[in-house]
Amino acid sequence: MTTYAALLRGINVGGSKKIPMADLRTLLESLGHDGVRTYLQSGQAVFASAHGDEDALAAGLTRAIEQRYGFPVDVIVRDHAYLKRVADACPFPAADLEPKQLHVTYFSAPVDEERFAGIDRESHLPEEFRLGDRALYLYAPDGLGRSKLADVLSRPRLTQGLVATTRNWNTVLKLVELTAPR
Repeated sequence: MTTYAALLRGINVGGSKKIPMADLRTLLESLGHDGVRTYLQSGQAVFASAHGDEDALAAGLTRAIEQRYGFPVDVIVRDHAYLKRVADACPFPAADLEPKQLHVTYFSAPVDEERFAGIDRESHLPEEFRLGDRALYLYAPDGLGRSKLADVLSRPRLTQGLVATTRNWNTVLKLVELTAPR
């Protein structure tokens, strides 16, 4: 059995796409997953499965949510090893920053610098971003809500063909902890 985190995009935000976490736990259990737990109300669940295919696990949860709730929700599923690598590879001094200043956008597939070549990075300083393994690290010193760079990075042409969902640094670290082998 491998422990995974399911990252649901855009649920329980602004009164739309409401999914109670107790219902999400029940739904994951109905799909045959074990050790189901949720974290916060913003769309993180942890579960164990012997399945092994992250894309298939995400697709199964996406289908189940749409069947149960009648609306689509993008889902990314990642295992502990990946989540830990992403946290460990952070190119910014995470220990020296406030968690609200550092975010990770997880992507459903690899991305390269070419996708972001049109962004004038200098004009957004001191905000910065760097790419990782199916991830984008964003340093936003005034927080995500005030970040002009975050607005640019979320434009549909940059995320076309991808599922992308962002988590703050506290959540990044908590997901590593929650998926760690016991």
